[in-house]
Amino acid sequence: MGASLRRIGAVVLRHVYLFRTSWLRILDSIYWPAVQMVMWGFLTQFLSNQTSYVAQAFGVLLSGLLLWEVLIRGNLSLSIAFLEEMWSRNLGHLFVSPLRPIEMAAGIVTVSLLRTLLGMIPVSLLAWAFFGYSVYDLGLPLVAFFLILQMFGWSVGLSMSGMIMRMGLSAETFAWAGIFILLPVSGVYYPIAALPTWLQYIAWCIPTAYVFEGMRTILTQQVVRWDFMLIAFSLAALYLAIGFRVFLLFFNSSRRKGTLLQQGE
Repeated sequence: MGASLRRIGAVVLRHVYLFRTSWLRILDSIYWPAVQMVMWGFLTQFLSNQTSYVAQAFGVLLSGLLLWEVLIRGNLSLSIAFLEEMWSRNLGHLFVSPLRPIEMAAGIVTVSLLRTLLGMIPVSLLAWAFFGYSVYDLGLPLVAFFLILQMFGWSVGLSMSGMIMRMGLSAETFAWAGIFILLPVSGVYYPIAALPTWLQYIAWCIPTAYVFEGMRTILTQQVVRWDFMLIAFSLAALYLAIGFRVFLLFFNSSRRKGTLLQQGE
């Protein structure tokens, strides 16, 4: 029994050492509970005083969920396409070929778009079949919402992929979790006005806030906020350009440090 306890303790100690040397692992342990607590806290606080909103909640919440999934699929599909090369230790092989970093980035962006379409079209049809709700009732603005969310998702995915390329697979968690930190301030399930004033300033700096506010305006007031779409598209284009730039900066840093061929923990 004593020997067994020592071996169990050795396994625990090994992971304690990992936590002590990696702030990323510590942050990951706090990250998900904090995001969930903040998002559901704001939603509950908002709904407690909005009986009229509850009557329209079905369509608004389901549309918000589907559009949020567009953002998530765009982000995760790009990250997975990049991580496939990391997991197979293939980055070094790719970059000794004539492939340029910007071409690599453009390629995984294209893969992300295809995977998002492959996933979201059947899901939107299932929502219609099971619940009698069609997100396509949003009309032409739905195309704009889709494009804006995809562009913003790509910008986050490119930045996270670059960070993983530079820091190694110990930062892999952020490929899955990075986008979710924006959930509480995106107004997916409640208006931006439900946030504290200081958080509203942050929310209006990201395109998701304009997309989801525009979506709610269409569903509740039958009004299309083209000004919101223009601002959201401009911000998404700006963040996408930044995402490409961050990816290239991390690539150059990784190449200088010689870590492209050393992609372990």
